[in-house]
Amino acid sequence: MSTSLHAPQPQSQGAPHILDNPAWAALTGPHARFAERVGRAARYPADVSPFTALADPADPRAWEDLAALVGPGGETAVPGVTTPPDGWELVAAIKGVQLVDTSLRAEPAPEAVRLGPTDVPEILELIALTDPGPFLPRTVELGTYLGIRHEGRLIAMAGERLRPPGWTEISAVCTDPAHRGRGLATRLVRAVAAGIRERGDTPFLHASAANTGAIRLYESIGFTLRRHTDFLLVRAPGGRPADAEGGRAASHE
Repeated sequence: MSTSLHAPQPQSQGAPHILDNPAWAALTGPHARFAERVGRAARYPADVSPFTALADPADPRAWEDLAALVGPGGETAVPGVTTPPDGWELVAAIKGVQLVDTSLRAEPAPEAVRLGPTDVPEILELIALTDPGPFLPRTVELGTYLGIRHEGRLIAMAGERLRPPGWTEISAVCTDPAHRGRGLATRLVRAVAAGIRERGDTPFLHASAANTGAIRLYESIGFTLRRHTDFLLVRAPGGRPADAEGGRAASHE
């Protein structure tokens, strides 16, 4: 991938950085109200976010707790993990990058409107059209989401997702293809960042490593590549998930 504009920031040899495991930091911090947790594993509700997190991905006990949390054969998305342990099946993997705000000019966007639960049907339509990443019916509850409308129709949006202490992730950045090239995404990123900065947090974001165009854009407006990271979809040891078994049984009744 051509993210050669900046090298990743050097990592400290001391304690892990909070952004090395942002989902866990969020679920045990500002987003604790969303957490479904078993010991060293936690996840968001299924209609909020697909992500689960481990206190320490290198700890076998955390994976045991995750198996208990998702159930035998349960599938779950685990960010920041390179390889699942024995017994777990790797279903899919996405190479990603993490970028942090180092020189972004944050400013409000007067034309942007706050999006809420009543806007979710329109949001999901825009997400389906643009595919910026997972967005579920209650994802809008994670933070502030802003949108831009044209003739009443939602054509661009961006908002807040993971929120580890001191940091907030900008996510769901997307623009209707018919309205690209007008800088709408950049204006929304700056506006969301302005709200994040107002409460004393620093913006960061994730992108697919394959989306080099988006990475170049983020770097050009003041984000710096911090690290490469994987997003894995894994299946827990055991049989089929309970709902699949139930559906199979029902089909034979």
